[in-house]
Amino acid sequence: MNCYEELVARGLIAQVTNEEEIKKMVNAGEATFYIGFDPTADSLHVGHFMALCLMKRLQMAGNKPIALIGGGTGMVGDPSGRTDMRQMMTEKTIAHNCECFKKQMSRFIDFSEGKALMVNNADWLLKLNYVELLREVGACFSVNNMLRAECYKQRMEKGLSFLEFNYMIMQSYDFYMLFQEYGCNMQFGGDDQWSNMLGGTELIRRKLGKDAHAMTITLLLNSEGKKMGKTQSGAVWLDPDKTSPYDFYQYWRNVADADVLKCLRMLTFLPIEQIDEMDHWEGSQLNTAKEILAYELTKLVHGEEEAQKAQTAAKALFGGQGSLDHMPSHCLKEEDFVDGRIDILAVLHKSGLAGSRSEARRNVEQGGVSVNGAQIKDIKTTYSREDFAGEGMMVKRGKKNFMKVMVV
Repeated sequence: MNCYEELVARGLIAQVTNEEEIKKMVNAGEATFYIGFDPTADSLHVGHFMALCLMKRLQMAGNKPIALIGGGTGMVGDPSGRTDMRQMMTEKTIAHNCECFKKQMSRFIDFSEGKALMVNNADWLLKLNYVELLREVGACFSVNNMLRAECYKQRMEKGLSFLEFNYMIMQSYDFYMLFQEYGCNMQFGGDDQWSNMLGGTELIRRKLGKDAHAMTITLLLNSEGKKMGKTQSGAVWLDPDKTSPYDFYQYWRNVADADVLKCLRMLTFLPIEQIDEMDHWEGSQLNTAKEILAYELTKLVHGEEEAQKAQTAAKALFGGQGSLDHMPSHCLKEEDFVDGRIDILAVLHKSGLAGSRSEARRNVEQGGVSVNGAQIKDIKTTYSREDFAGEGMMVKRGKKNFMKVMVV
């Protein structure tokens, strides 16, 4: 199966502007393509996963990826898929986030000589003269057409700032610059980016002529992919200091039954034929599929050793097999104890199993907390340092949240 056909089979392609030409270029390894990442945090999260995996797939087929870091657009904020305006960031924060992105992307993309590029759009956007932008770029855009774009319609109801209104123009200018400076002939983006991407393709044609070679593709369900990065307890990050490899593994181990095969197709590098054979799996077999998904993605992000540790810990916790050595743990400090003791609410809060003491209180009162297998019913239950000595105590909140709590 050729590269483009495999992308389709994995459910990754939603819309294209010229499928036959795009298919030919991708399959021949002749695409120089870009995907943009706005540095709104100091770590990528699982919502970026689909884009990173796509870049890796295309690079493996001989195509050249450009990871465009939005150091310039990040100072404005993208209204697409949002109902509120993003918080403004300082140049220092944006620069720091960009550096963090580079390190994480290198696990997916080979940036060695000639194989891929990482570019920051601050290099050209921050140098733009406002009047020059109006004359050279703004004249190519129809306000009427822009307001028909879905990304602006959503924001118009609550108020669209002029700052955000410029985002489509800035993103379009990115493609124009990448086309001229780096030979970028293709752009990929989420389904919520379609209008912005078409703007870039049209800008190139209007500025450089109808024969200018520029293609546009969107990824199926990428806006849904962004939602993958959020859970009830917060974001699921690719940075192990923010989301441990075990928690990362558990996130994918707990995907809904209806999503597991979709995630296997879109996000793993297992042969598509192997995944297709799982189509008829049900019941306990779906749990096996989830374990495969969790292991493969943890290995991709954190390496095989960490994936093995996470899988071993999960089987020990939920299946009674193996060692608990690699399960998530937290060490209480001397100052966490008052007169030599600590209550269960503080244990839950300090260990990260509960976001606050009030949340911890609700967990206990609802019968969802146990220590070493015994349900805790009294919120005034306390423990001494000696209780956590040695291998510590197993604290559980709900059905799937565990922590080995020890003392320093």
